[in-house]
Amino acid sequence: MKTIKGPAIFLAQFAGGSPPFNRLESIAEWAAGLGYKGVQIPSWDQRLFDLKRAAESKTYSDEVLGTLAAHGLALTELSTHLQGQLVAVHPAYDLAFDGFAPEQVRGHPRARQAWAVEQLLLAARASANLGLAAHATFSGALAWPYVYPWPQRPQGLIETAFRELAARWLPILNVFEQAGVDLCFEIHPGEDLHDGITFEMFLERVKRHPRCNVLFDPSHFVLQQLDYLEFIDLYHGRIKMFHVKDAEFRASGRQGVYGGYQPWTERAGRFRSPGDGQVDFMAIFSKLTQYGFEGWAVLEWECCIKSAQQGAGEGAPFIERHIIRASEAAFDDFAGSGADQAASRRMLGLDQDRSAS
Repeated sequence: MKTIKGPAIFLAQFAGGSPPFNRLESIAEWAAGLGYKGVQIPSWDQRLFDLKRAAESKTYSDEVLGTLAAHGLALTELSTHLQGQLVAVHPAYDLAFDGFAPEQVRGHPRARQAWAVEQLLLAARASANLGLAAHATFSGALAWPYVYPWPQRPQGLIETAFRELAARWLPILNVFEQAGVDLCFEIHPGEDLHDGITFEMFLERVKRHPRCNVLFDPSHFVLQQLDYLEFIDLYHGRIKMFHVKDAEFRASGRQGVYGGYQPWTERAGRFRSPGDGQVDFMAIFSKLTQYGFEGWAVLEWECCIKSAQQGAGEGAPFIERHIIRASEAAFDDFAGSGADQAASRRMLGLDQDRSAS
């Protein structure tokens, strides 16, 4: 077994235009001051990080690592959640997702997709230059508008969507293989990879690629009413990243999983700061430790009630309390008899049987 690393924090929800959140050095000092030992960097935010420079310059990558190390921090992973989303976009979402892309490709879906793919390729090279083992992203979605269809889906629609999704991602996965980095898809509603079955469908179509892996975030399982603990049992071999994010689900006679078009505070399912929701984090940390998870426990703060500053301040000690120091010996070793093979045969009565015959 391995001890999970942490606590760490995903900077995407905190980066902003004002100090200390507008520069890597100052946001690193802020995170370290709260007790974090690692940070996960959103690769699209050039106030903190230049993805292209990191992909092309080992010197720049070393400078980034040095800036973090000066505050006692490690870089856990890079994220391309926004760019990954643009690898596959159904036309119904073109306008909504255009804001994730630079102005020159907005309104041009093919150019936008090509830009997104190039961003992923840069991320593979940058991750290698930074010495990272894993990378976080979204799969994007072609089939999501048909997740609960009326009228029924035409035969073959989902198969066609997943073949196309796999065709777009397989070359990217191959580049991550060359870089020696795991590509971890966050299992998330709104993405075509939103539960275990859809991940399996995709995995088969990318030929069970060794770099096709999972970012495990239990909050999205709560909102879908999926068993997040059994998910770990089923897919632990593919779980390479972990977001510590809480959620709660409060079904009523008026509202269920789909939320009734209500704002976050009024939905049956909503995100909460760690410890304020319904996720059993002790069970999660236990299972991940049991299965030898070697990655980081990274706070992804999203809450519709609590302030970001309070959530960040509470996150590091919350994670620290849940990290299990993996045992290096069996708890009952003190009672070991040191029996050898001969003793084992005698205990089973095997030698006695032989002498009797």
